Amino acid sequence: MSNPQQLRYSKEHEWLSAIEDGVATIGITEYAANALGDVVYAQLPEVGDTVTAGETCGELESTKSVSDLYSPVTGEVTAANQDVVDDPSLVNSAPFEGGWLFKVRVAEEPADLLSADEYTAFSGN
Repeated sequence: MSNPQQLRYSKEHEWLSAIEDGVATIGITEYAANALGDVVYAQLPEVGDTVTAGETCGELESTKSVSDLYSPVTGEVTAANQDVVDDPSLVNSAPFEGGWLFKVRVAEEPADLLSADEYTAFSGN
């Protein structure tokens, strides 16, 4: 399992893209997707919602369990991935590409986000 070097990671197993024009893309890691099992339902924050770093902003349901979705940053949601809502299996098949979850206009980025190498050491993968 390889965590893309250009991303930042939270200890809740979300990833965050580089911030471009104030907006970052967020998803869950391959490690988290594998731990969840086959994702069958995604409830994502809606455009215009405010999310807060470390707080619940949605949920993913799999054949194994239901898991809260946490935002790694504080800001306003600018997009939610309708493809994942329509086909939640994208979270498993392409967690770093088509399985992204939402985009946020970042108001504040926490200092405790991890690099790919730090996340690999943290998650053991």
